[in-house]
Amino acid sequence: MELELVTEGLRFPEGPVAMADGSVILAEIQGQVLTRVRPDGRKETVAQVPGGPNGVAVGPDGALYVANNGGSFQFIDMGGLNVPGPTPPSHQGGSIQRVDPATGAVTTLYTECDGKRLVGPNDLVFDRQGGFWFTDHGCSTPDGRKHGALYYALPDGSKIVRWRDHFVSPNGVGLSPDEKTLYMADTMLGRLWSFEVVEPGVLADPAPLQPGNVVCNLPGYQLLDSLAVAADGKVCVATIINGGITVFSPDGTTEHHAAPDVIVTNICFGGADMRDAWITASGTGKLYKARWPRPGLKLNFNA
Repeated sequence: MELELVTEGLRFPEGPVAMADGSVILAEIQGQVLTRVRPDGRKETVAQVPGGPNGVAVGPDGALYVANNGGSFQFIDMGGLNVPGPTPPSHQGGSIQRVDPATGAVTTLYTECDGKRLVGPNDLVFDRQGGFWFTDHGCSTPDGRKHGALYYALPDGSKIVRWRDHFVSPNGVGLSPDEKTLYMADTMLGRLWSFEVVEPGVLADPAPLQPGNVVCNLPGYQLLDSLAVAADGKVCVATIINGGITVFSPDGTTEHHAAPDVIVTNICFGGADMRDAWITASGTGKLYKARWPRPGLKLNFNA
């Protein structure tokens, strides 16, 4: 697979969204901004988003919805590789926010659920009804991790539900083409989970002693980040250490597409045939474009 460098100099890019006009909007976590990248590589600031803007998705109203981790990473320069490190002592928690792409205005929708503070929201995906699933990655502490969780919420700020908690490190989240299955990547475990969706915003009860279904655990030390689903139902997950995109079939078989960065964090699909793939190589601050072997799944909303 050939990779075309679109732009560089990004401050830990994440959450790319292929827009209808051919541009890509992404978050720069370290830069605390949303950035639009034009097809020729030009960069424009969409909004200043203090904290740690991470996952980004277009909602039913055409606005951008952001999973903001609240600045849950300190960044470390390791010989030119930008590496997310420990959570700073100043970290208080994260939020879900709405960003007006025309004005850059930021509105905070959720900072807690049932009185419990959101720790480090990471990624989100909208269903056809206009609600969204999102992950809370948790964060590190000097004494260990604050565990993460899986949520469902409405974009008007009226409802948030914690569906599963006590996960090690929830990250990428996506829906199957029929929206009957929800996928979630767990970073530290190198594990892809799946959950049965019985109706919009509702998960089936899990099997006894199991929070969800295990699609696959990657061998060795490989970390999973954000993801996108292909039109054929395969789940394309950004992979750290073994830098690139690991493609999971629902039956647990995998294939790997390498990228020149050990910290690959996300992929999104777009273009007329949905085979244009944009990949964030965050350790080196680059955005790549490739022709993917199969079409990506078209997201429910765009702008």
